[in-house]
Amino acid sequence: MAFQLFTNILVMFAWMLFFNSYTAQDAVIGYFIGAIVVKVLAHFMGGEFYLRRAAYLLKLIIVFFRELIRANLHVMSILSRVNMNIAPGFIAVPTQLESPTEKALFGAMMSLTPGTMAIEFADDNEYIYVHALNVEDKQAVINRIQTVFEKNILEVTRPHDI
Repeated sequence: MAFQLFTNILVMFAWMLFFNSYTAQDAVIGYFIGAIVVKVLAHFMGGEFYLRRAAYLLKLIIVFFRELIRANLHVMSILSRVNMNIAPGFIAVPTQLESPTEKALFGAMMSLTPGTMAIEFADDNEYIYVHALNVEDKQAVINRIQTVFEKNILEVTRPHDI
């Protein structure tokens, strides 16, 4: 990854030197040309293109903010009712998260999202214990957690495994 970034920046500077123009526009064009060169090199060398991970990170950030807004609106609608029909509870969510970074990211995202809280990771790393505000349908909550949060975290941390 570092080699790809270095190559991309090197091509960008070579582009600017070749045209003897040092404007931001030429830097962007040179970076774009460098990205194409690196993409071709990564394809032939059998590696992963480094900007792919950045795209997955951007997707994770967008998904997190979407879920944050959605959860806030859901909690607000629950609190605005006279009769709160909720079924809070703990659920064990099967997980593929292994590294401390993946676990910390998942815990932070779950804890910052209203209505859910990551409580603990099992000793065998196969389950995450989560407290949710409404667990009437446990399987639906588990599926949502796995498809929204865990899948996107794994794409950022291990994109070639997905």
